[in-house]
Amino acid sequence: MTLGGDGIIGWRRSASLLPGLIVAVCLLTLGQFTLGQGAAQAQLFSDRPPPVPPASVPDPGGAVSLAPPSGLGSAPPSLPPTLMQPASPTIPPALTTVPPVAPLNAAVPGQAVLSLTAKYGKDTPPITSGLVWRVFADRPDENGTFKLVREDRNATPNIVLPPGNYVVHVAFGLVSAVRTVSLKAETDRESFVLPAGGLRIEGRVGTSRIPLNQISFAIYKGSQFRSGERASLVPNVAAGDVVLLPEGTYYIISNYGDPASLANSVVRSDIRVQAGKLTDVIVTHRAAVITLKLVSDKGGEALANTAWSVLTPGGDVIKESIGAFPRVVLAEGEYRAVAKNEGKVYERGFNVVNGVDGEVEVVAR
Repeated sequence: MTLGGDGIIGWRRSASLLPGLIVAVCLLTLGQFTLGQGAAQAQLFSDRPPPVPPASVPDPGGAVSLAPPSGLGSAPPSLPPTLMQPASPTIPPALTTVPPVAPLNAAVPGQAVLSLTAKYGKDTPPITSGLVWRVFADRPDENGTFKLVREDRNATPNIVLPPGNYVVHVAFGLVSAVRTVSLKAETDRESFVLPAGGLRIEGRVGTSRIPLNQISFAIYKGSQFRSGERASLVPNVAAGDVVLLPEGTYYIISNYGDPASLANSVVRSDIRVQAGKLTDVIVTHRAAVITLKLVSDKGGEALANTAWSVLTPGGDVIKESIGAFPRVVLAEGEYRAVAKNEGKVYERGFNVVNGVDGEVEVVAR
């Protein structure tokens, strides 16, 4: 089996109706989910910050194995619920009832048993949680829809079905696989390979962790240095969430700053996801939170209805806002604050030091 660019593993057998079912299954299962240590230098605010110079993708050598160790009584490592319980699509009410699963060797006259397992790789133990299995009819109905016959969220289900042809789909985070099966009046054991890895990200300024509501991440396929426009694979990942992805190279865009801030500090980092591994990435921002005030006298009250512009030394406007206490997240460096109030313009230069939050007062004189 081969892994496609859309995360769907290739078909075991071919059939003329399968391409349509692939599209249907992709639409049904696609959702958003919330390795080594990656760090990159913060960029100035812009919608498309320039990438840092190319560098090797960090080696996730300290990754934690997702697969349980071999042997009786073994158990997988303790992992966050977001990894073990990926989001699932909404299924019509008529299809949500799952018939009881019979024991593997149960004798059911005129029925067959479909025994399913999934692994991270050929020689790894079975995946023990987080799988969503769906069995579809292999032919569309009169409306052109492939009927969902069974859904099961057990890791290794034994599903009793009438003999016949079916399409089996398994989803594990953003990794999925499909296969046609032909059941006879006996047990059919099917094992799927899902080369998935876990990615968990957090942001820091110096040694301080950035609060969860102050930072977000977007994940893109491939390296940031590859040419061409790409849509984000996962557009909004919260710090600490675990994302299950196909094995491969990705890049992260990290935005530091809450929605009320004038702008964000932006960092891009290439990372590698390994099958069967959970790896943590720490994205380091070199920035600080600055509050701007226009005052009549030093240490005085801030003047309301002030229009603000924050500029680079070259005169480029980073962001603009109106208010008495605007907050802006800035990468370390030199800036100018320009305040306009009652038809007059005031300005002041200031420096941003990494990790040192503070106030910048502009005196209206």
